[in-house]
Amino acid sequence: MTASPAPAPAAFLALPDLASRALAGAVVHADDEFFAEKENLILPGEPVFDPALFGHKGKVYDGWETRRRRTPGEDTAVIRLGVPGVVRGVVVDTAFFRGNYPPRVAVDGAWVDGHPGPERLAEAPWRPLVRPSAAQGDTRNLYEVTDGVPVTHVRLRMIPDGGVARLRVHGDPTPDPRFLAGTVDLAAAENGGRVVDCSDLFYSSPANIIAPGRSRHMGEGWENARRRDDGNDHVTLALAGPGHVDHVEIDTSYYLGNAPGAASLRGVRRAEDLDRPEAWVDLVPRTPLQPDTRHRFLTPAADAGEDPVRFVRLDVFPDGGIARLRVHGRLTSEALAVMADRIPRG
Repeated sequence: MTASPAPAPAAFLALPDLASRALAGAVVHADDEFFAEKENLILPGEPVFDPALFGHKGKVYDGWETRRRRTPGEDTAVIRLGVPGVVRGVVVDTAFFRGNYPPRVAVDGAWVDGHPGPERLAEAPWRPLVRPSAAQGDTRNLYEVTDGVPVTHVRLRMIPDGGVARLRVHGDPTPDPRFLAGTVDLAAAENGGRVVDCSDLFYSSPANIIAPGRSRHMGEGWENARRRDDGNDHVTLALAGPGHVDHVEIDTSYYLGNAPGAASLRGVRRAEDLDRPEAWVDLVPRTPLQPDTRHRFLTPAADAGEDPVRFVRLDVFPDGGIARLRVHGRLTSEALAVMADRIPRG
């Protein structure tokens, strides 16, 4: 349960930001937000700064800022993760906070069922994820976390006060399996899906294709560079758990002159078989794609009673943009049982 500043780039940065507003994270409470609103902490974009912008209460900051503390104590903000999970690392970004950043920070975590309000969260069984640690101003302060217990909420503590622009909580999604029974999107980030490999992310991240909701423009999907060789681009995803795939959506919405010419989707059961092409099974054979279209496919593997798959690989030929990928199916009973065992219920 110890934490220490980690030099960039840290491995945990490749994991999803469980607190992101894009995954429905929310800041549910702050002791004080006199100068700047707590909700800014988890906005998806990078913080911005206008040196000429002042309000009635002073300089306007894109972050969470409390007043100068004149009594003993510390300022806290409580964040409900959009997806519960095991936290592997935290970024406390103090961008543009130079004379008003907290000299030390700490982060705690807790698993609390349901939709608790501030009063119930005040009594939560908080456990340390990042113990009180030094922080620098105008810096992305990185802290590796070694605690392995899933949490639904985190609590950021500024010691004693100050401003933080963004909080990123990177980790392994651990959703409540009670909500994963029946047919679900096995690839969705909110259900525990994640990217494990990608050939190219020149224009945008492949993590976008498993984000919630429909893409609203070309920038919200995965777009690679124009390929000038004989290969093709691809992305591999770990599903929420082993499952049987029923149908697939490959969405090229907003990609008109840069949609792939064709795509295929394959699945494999074991991580050790990722590099064995003969172990993969076709879920969607190589099929032509249309621009700006939501393609839907029934999977022959579901009808054939094939073994469950744990990973899927989307190949686009030869390159091009994908808005969303949905892999609808049913987790195995064994997978649901394993997930239930991870939840720290009293």
